Amino acid sequence: MAHAAPLIAPRATLAAELKKLLGTDLLAHDFAADEDSITVDRDAIAGVMIALRDNLEYQQMMEIAGVDYPDRAERFEVVYHLLSVTRNHRLRVRVSTDEATPVPTIVPVWPNAGWLEREVFDMYGVLFAGNPDLRRILTDYGFQGHPQRKDFPLTGYIELRYSEEDKRVVYEPVKLAQDFRNFDFLSPWEGADYVLPGDEKAGGTGEAPGKGAPTPMTAKEVKQDDGKAKAAPPPTPKTTDSPAQTGAGAKANKAAAKTSRDGAKATTAAKAKSPATKKAEKAPAKPRAPRKPKGGDA
Repeated sequence: MAHAAPLIAPRATLAAELKKLLGTDLLAHDFAADEDSITVDRDAIAGVMIALRDNLEYQQMMEIAGVDYPDRAERFEVVYHLLSVTRNHRLRVRVSTDEATPVPTIVPVWPNAGWLEREVFDMYGVLFAGNPDLRRILTDYGFQGHPQRKDFPLTGYIELRYSEEDKRVVYEPVKLAQDFRNFDFLSPWEGADYVLPGDEKAGGTGEAPGKGAPTPMTAKEVKQDDGKAKAAPPPTPKTTDSPAQTGAGAKANKAAAKTSRDGAKATTAAKAKSPATKKAEKAPAKPRAPRKPKGGDA
């Protein structure tokens, strides 16, 4: 059978060796997809691991995983993955338990099992008797429940974050409207039976509120809008350069009255000119001669 698992050497006599070595502690032996799996007695797991390590040359314990079968009386399985370096063979060892019955630890056999047992405890709630440091390892300090049990609501009601004011992790209610917890997956483009947020503003489109998006534009309307967008903008009058606004004399007013580059002419002033403007138009200001310094020539 072709699969992506690493190549391992077959052990034709493994079934007989396991039965002879483990005796009544061996509950089941399965061979599927070129892999051997055995189920052993829960209370004898530490002795089974020692026998497999010392007699069948499974020197390394690679992984400990948890499996949840909610319909079973003993709903949890603890699965140990062993590797024989000298035989190039892998063996899967399984034990079953429930929420209250602990599994004996195998930390004295393989010290790296300490962290792996903590992970199974954190994710599934399986207890390990004899583990020297059975604490949570992946979830937060005050986390309640066990994530991999899947016995919690999809959206929680409490969230945690780090508070810069308190300098610690704080818990607070989830700021999520209760209406959005259960989404009905009804597409608003097909028309919803309720008023969507924002539909109350669509009164000028001719569409009734709550009936989805407005009707798209026709081809003729799109062509007209494109023509308006491509048309040249109208000329801009030189309103800021009108004679009444310059206040710079007759020369500036004469220049402001000329036609601009885009063809617009200056608008005439509607208001009366101020006395200062009239005076500036009649007698343009002349440059003043420099003053002589006091006290004689320098």
